[in-house]
Amino acid sequence: MASTKLLSQEELNQALQELKGWSIENNKLHNRFQFQSFVEAFGFMTSLALVAEAMGHHPEWFNVYNRVTIDLTTHDAGGITKLDVDLAKKANELAEKC
Repeated sequence: MASTKLLSQEELNQALQELKGWSIENNKLHNRFQFQSFVEAFGFMTSLALVAEAMGHHPEWFNVYNRVTIDLTTHDAGGITKLDVDLAKKANELAEKC
Protein backbone atom coordinates (compact mmCIF):
# COMPACT_ATOMS: atom_id res chain seq x y z
CA MET A 1 0.00 0.00 0.00
CA ALA A 2 1.20 3.53 -0.73
CA SER A 3 2.45 5.81 2.00
CA THR A 4 -0.10 7.52 4.24
CA LYS A 5 2.28 10.40 4.99
CA LEU A 6 0.75 13.80 4.31
CA LEU A 7 2.07 15.45 1.18
CA SER A 8 3.94 18.72 1.55
CA GLN A 9 2.66 21.83 -0.24
CA GLU A 10 5.41 21.38 -2.82
CA GLU A 11 4.40 17.75 -3.39
CA LEU A 12 0.73 18.80 -3.69
CA ASN A 13 1.61 21.48 -6.23
CA GLN A 14 3.60 18.95 -8.27
CA ALA A 15 0.76 16.42 -8.13
CA LEU A 16 -1.79 19.01 -9.28
CA GLN A 17 0.35 19.77 -12.33
CA GLU A 18 0.09 16.08 -13.27
CA LEU A 19 -3.61 15.64 -12.42
CA LYS A 20 -5.74 17.13 -15.20
CA GLY A 21 -8.96 18.60 -13.85
CA TRP A 22 -8.15 18.20 -10.16
CA SER A 23 -7.95 21.00 -7.60
CA ILE A 24 -7.88 21.27 -3.85
CA GLU A 25 -11.16 22.15 -2.14
CA ASN A 26 -11.72 21.90 1.61
CA ASN A 27 -8.29 20.26 2.01
CA LYS A 28 -9.26 17.43 -0.38
CA LEU A 29 -8.38 16.58 -3.96
CA HIS A 30 -11.50 17.48 -5.94
CA ASN A 31 -12.75 16.82 -9.45
CA ARG A 32 -16.04 16.72 -11.31
CA PHE A 33 -16.31 14.33 -14.23
CA GLN A 34 -19.01 14.57 -16.87
CA PHE A 35 -20.00 11.71 -19.15
CA GLN A 36 -22.39 11.27 -22.08
CA SER A 37 -24.98 9.40 -20.03
CA PHE A 38 -25.93 8.03 -16.63
CA VAL A 39 -24.82 4.56 -17.77
CA GLU A 40 -21.32 5.85 -18.58
CA ALA A 41 -21.10 7.71 -15.27
CA PHE A 42 -22.23 4.65 -13.36
CA GLY A 43 -19.84 2.42 -15.32
CA PHE A 44 -17.00 4.75 -14.39
CA MET A 45 -18.01 4.61 -10.73
CA THR A 46 -18.20 0.81 -10.83
CA SER A 47 -14.75 0.51 -12.37
CA LEU A 48 -13.25 2.98 -9.91
CA ALA A 49 -14.97 1.23 -7.00
CA LEU A 50 -13.11 -1.98 -7.86
CA VAL A 51 -9.79 -0.12 -7.96
CA ALA A 52 -10.54 1.68 -4.69
CA GLU A 53 -11.44 -1.57 -2.97
CA ALA A 54 -8.21 -3.19 -4.16
CA MET A 55 -6.28 -0.19 -2.82
CA GLY A 56 -8.20 -0.19 0.46
CA HIS A 57 -8.82 3.51 -0.16
CA HIS A 58 -12.31 4.77 -0.86
CA PRO A 59 -13.49 8.08 -2.37
CA GLU A 60 -16.09 10.49 -1.18
CA TRP A 61 -18.27 10.85 -4.24
CA PHE A 62 -21.59 12.07 -5.49
CA ASN A 63 -23.45 11.20 -8.69
CA VAL A 64 -26.25 13.03 -10.47
CA TYR A 65 -27.22 11.69 -13.89
CA ASN A 66 -24.06 12.02 -16.04
CA ARG A 67 -21.87 13.80 -13.47
CA VAL A 68 -19.61 12.29 -10.81
CA THR A 69 -17.99 14.54 -8.22
CA ILE A 70 -15.08 13.06 -6.29
CA ASP A 71 -13.24 14.29 -3.19
CA LEU A 72 -10.16 12.43 -2.00
CA THR A 73 -8.48 12.60 1.37
CA THR A 74 -6.82 10.10 3.66
CA HIS A 75 -8.85 10.39 6.84
CA ASP A 76 -6.33 8.43 8.94
CA ALA A 77 -3.59 10.90 7.97
CA GLY A 78 -5.75 14.01 8.21
CA GLY A 79 -5.21 15.23 4.66
CA ILE A 80 -3.95 14.40 1.19
CA THR A 81 -1.45 11.57 0.74
CA LYS A 82 0.06 9.61 -2.14
CA LEU A 83 -2.93 7.24 -1.88
CA ASP A 84 -5.21 10.10 -2.94
CA VAL A 85 -2.96 11.09 -5.81
CA ASP A 86 -2.74 7.48 -7.02
CA LEU A 87 -6.53 7.07 -6.92
CA ALA A 88 -7.00 10.41 -8.73
CA LYS A 89 -4.62 9.25 -11.47
CA LYS A 90 -6.56 6.03 -11.84
CA ALA A 91 -9.84 7.94 -11.97
CA ASN A 92 -8.47 10.07 -14.83
CA GLU A 93 -7.34 6.95 -16.69
CA LEU A 94 -10.74 5.28 -16.31
CA ALA A 95 -12.63 8.44 -17.29
CA GLU A 96 -10.69 8.62 -20.56
CA LYS A 97 -11.86 5.11 -21.44
CA CYS A 98 -15.54 5.97 -21.02
